[in-house]
Amino acid sequence: MPKIKKIHYTPDFKKSYERLPKNTRKIVDRKDALFRENPFHPSLNTHKLKGPLKDLWSFYITISYRILFEFLNRNEVIFYDVGTHDIYK
Repeated sequence: MPKIKKIHYTPDFKKSYERLPKNTRKIVDRKDALFRENPFHPSLNTHKLKGPLKDLWSFYITISYRILFEFLNRNEVIFYDVGTHDIYK
C-alpha cells in the first residue's frame, strides 16, 4: 500500500481530538505519522468495520482509543472521529 499523502479531518474529529487528554493527543500524533507511512502497520491493527459502519475503517491509538476513517482512494483518507468505542455509535 502506498503512503497516505492527504488526510482530511472532519470538524467532529478536530473537536474530539481537542477533548483528549494531552498524553493521548501525543500518542494520536505519533500514530497519525505511522499511519501516513504505512496505514496497515501491525501496531495499528487497521481493520474494516461491519454492520452500519461497513464502509469505514478503524485503527488503534491505545487499547481504549481508536480513529474512525474512510479511504477516499489509495493515498487519501478522511478521519471522522477519535475516541473510545463510543465513536462507533
